[in-house]
Amino acid sequence: MKVDCPSCHKVYNIREELLKIGKETTFKCEDCNGIIKIDLRSNSKKDVPPRPSQTTINEKQKKSVQLKKYAEKQPRGQSLKSKILQILMGRLPVMPQIVVKAQEVMSDPSSSLKDLARVIETDQGIVTRTLVLANSAYYGLAGKVSSIQHASVLLGNKTLGEVIIMAGASGFLNKTLKGYGLDSKILWRHSLAVAFGSKFIARKKFPELENDALVAGLMHDAGKIMLDQHVFERKEAFEEFMRDGQETFLRAEKEILGLDHSEIGSEICKIWGIPESLTIAIRYHHYPSLSKDNWLAYIVHVANSIAMMSGIGSGIDDELYQIEVGAMEFLGLEKGDEDDIMSEVSESVKRIGEELGEA
Repeated sequence: MKVDCPSCHKVYNIREELLKIGKETTFKCEDCNGIIKIDLRSNSKKDVPPRPSQTTINEKQKKSVQLKKYAEKQPRGQSLKSKILQILMGRLPVMPQIVVKAQEVMSDPSSSLKDLARVIETDQGIVTRTLVLANSAYYGLAGKVSSIQHASVLLGNKTLGEVIIMAGASGFLNKTLKGYGLDSKILWRHSLAVAFGSKFIARKKFPELENDALVAGLMHDAGKIMLDQHVFERKEAFEEFMRDGQETFLRAEKEILGLDHSEIGSEICKIWGIPESLTIAIRYHHYPSLSKDNWLAYIVHVANSIAMMSGIGSGIDDELYQIEVGAMEFLGLEKGDEDDIMSEVSESVKRIGEELGEA
């Protein structure tokens, strides 16, 4: 049998027939003169490992016990997803519909101002927010825009469509999420940051995807709004799971709810009619390598990471999220590009946020 010295850890190979079975044997280490004890007493209490009590269960075991308890009481996984989707089928929010329609108009080169105006004419709140944004310092038209038609003349249909999408999204994304511990400004500012970051990356490398990148970036965390109530109902389990500061909220969602916000967000966007390439990007914005080389997934992923590095994150676990290995190379981005995009994002969010009173 092998034994080692407790002082210097030298290993000795000892033939068992030389030991006195049923007794404690000791000998001196030849290197450090330390005493080595071998206890071969079969009835020794040392041979019976102590039974772990509730207080000695390790943290992972505690998490498993807690998660099992909550899983038995609350729907999770496919059951939870079906429940959420069933509730939404009958009452879709206005904002996503406007985003989809505006995106369609912007993608059609033959579209006109009238087509774009019809997208928002039934919602005076969005019309007002659109004019506020159009008059913002960000677009350089402070105090000059008096109507949607005037905005189109000064901005052009493409930029006006972008403004309409952001104006519509501000009402939907500007919500307090009690489950995630986010006040009304945080999710909106983070979504705006990822939208701008996605737009800037696309403009730099894939200009034909600029419009889609903006929408995908803006909607990437929409699933959190749908999951918030269910996260809040399981608040104790989430707090226990993340107690050691080494786990992400994304991982907690998957373990406790059986699905995460990117999964439910993607499903909801399908119902809203958002194009498939965008829903794929939303689904895999944390793990773009699983998206089968979806360019938008990589764009939103990098933009999301840059937003967090810029201090415009959406949670206490921001520092645990990293740009996936190979993502920058896949997009043809270099290390210095991060700083440029980060600077543009921070400035853009600040100026737009101030105009809507959300900064």
